[in-house]
Amino acid sequence: MARRAKIEPGSGNIFADLGLPDAKGHLLKAQIVSEIYRLAAARKLTQAEAGDRMGISQPEVSRLFNGHFREYSVDRLMGFLTAFGRDVEIVVRPRAKTRKGGRIIFKPAA
Repeated sequence: MARRAKIEPGSGNIFADLGLPDAKGHLLKAQIVSEIYRLAAARKLTQAEAGDRMGISQPEVSRLFNGHFREYSVDRLMGFLTAFGRDVEIVVRPRAKTRKGGRIIFKPAA
């Protein structure tokens, strides 16, 4: 007899749903790395070429693109975006009154 899996809606942050520490920071890093990967793929760069652009080795690019990015700060990852000719803007505005705390949102340009 098969058991039915309990299905619950996610929060939008898989790292928080899994109960990982610093889930917000980890999600932000994952979003930045995803954009770096998209930029490298769109330019048909090899991992070695992407690494040259970012100033890291091919094995480091491989680890980065395979989800091992805890060792990188958000600042360093943003530097990688600028190496791909992207501007990074940080905008601070008042939070919505319906939320208790502020939030960080990552939006890649279209």
